Amino acid sequence: MHDTDHSAELHEVIYVSTLAPDAPTSVVADIVGKARLHNPWLGITGLLIFDGMRFCEQMEGSRIDVLAQLERIRQDTRHVNLRVVHQGPLAARRFRRFSLGYTTLDDDDALGRLEALTGQDAIAAFQALLSTLDLDA
Repeated sequence: MHDTDHSAELHEVIYVSTLAPDAPTSVVADIVGKARLHNPWLGITGLLIFDGMRFCEQMEGSRIDVLAQLERIRQDTRHVNLRVVHQGPLAARRFRRFSLGYTTLDDDDALGRLEALTGQDAIAAFQALLSTLDLDA
């Protein structure tokens, strides 16, 4: 393996969490802004979806960086009930273009349904959700 080939090390995490009851929805812009600054330094790309109440984030990068970032996110008091629905090796990045892509979702139930899934079912639901989103941002 060449030193520049990190594809074998790619790891992804998909989690769902809920906006903290005392947090205004305006914190989402702050979360996205900070992530877009820090993620390139960490080699992390991904997508954050927000439906007005729930977050769903997919992060990808080296296993150590993604898991460290997940732990920082777990400590963030702006959201609660973080549930990892999938994590594991990833063959190729899903979101090369985004340090953090961001979109909102009008379907209030989609992330609730995703939150109830795990593993391959969660990946399938996430990919189906992606097909409904406009990601030209």
